[in-house]
Amino acid sequence: MTRWRILATALCAFAATAAVHAATPVYGYRVVKVYPHDTSAYTEGLFYKDGYLYESTGEAGDSTVRKVELESGKVVQRHDMPAQYFGEGIVDWGSRIIQLTWKDQLGFVYDMDSFKPQRTFYYRGEGWALTRDDKRIYMSNGTSQLQVLDPDTLAVTDTINVTDNGQPVLNLNELEWVKGEIYANVWLTNRIARIDPATGHVTGWIDLAGLFDTRTLPDPGNDVLNGIAYDAKRNRLFVTGKRWPKLFEIALVQPPQ
Repeated sequence: MTRWRILATALCAFAATAAVHAATPVYGYRVVKVYPHDTSAYTEGLFYKDGYLYESTGEAGDSTVRKVELESGKVVQRHDMPAQYFGEGIVDWGSRIIQLTWKDQLGFVYDMDSFKPQRTFYYRGEGWALTRDDKRIYMSNGTSQLQVLDPDTLAVTDTINVTDNGQPVLNLNELEWVKGEIYANVWLTNRIARIDPATGHVTGWIDLAGLFDTRTLPDPGNDVLNGIAYDAKRNRLFVTGKRWPKLFEIALVQPPQ
């Protein structure tokens, strides 16, 4: 194939991808309130419960599970993982917190109140993020698939192939259940996918471009958007990023008609 044919093929592929994204609604945002966030927190998982944020952080030798005051950003409770593990996403289920690790194919279950480890469990592939509805737990692994877990055994019971107009959506990362949809950060982008869990179809995108200038951080290539939490009682949506100094409460702005 000649260089020009390669270029033409690449341009056609780019145009097709752009057309796919153009067909899916893209929501903007409005910042409602800004809260402090610990800049040592390499955020991997985040959820809101009973007035507090619960956060898991990554990096081998510095991975933690934390309970954090929303208004102050103060860490009021913390569990340090063994140094060999790279912590990933977390979710609550009943009186437990469930946490993944990145490449060890090993998860941890903690007591919600004490953060005391209760047991471990195993899974295949990488672990990236967790969220839940009232009956199931959902897990991402960096691919375009979400795995459905049994909340009691934590065994995989189903998979969801996530697509945007038929195209796989890769690098699905941090997850949050919001009003019957799964919100998913797409790693290394400023976008959150809104996913219908019944079909895996992306029903909309949330574009958070301009929310925070990562060029002000020491490692902007890695300190990216990652962290979604939802307060269902007060309908509040929170987002942050790895080592960001701020956590944002945002409201979605409807796409232009």
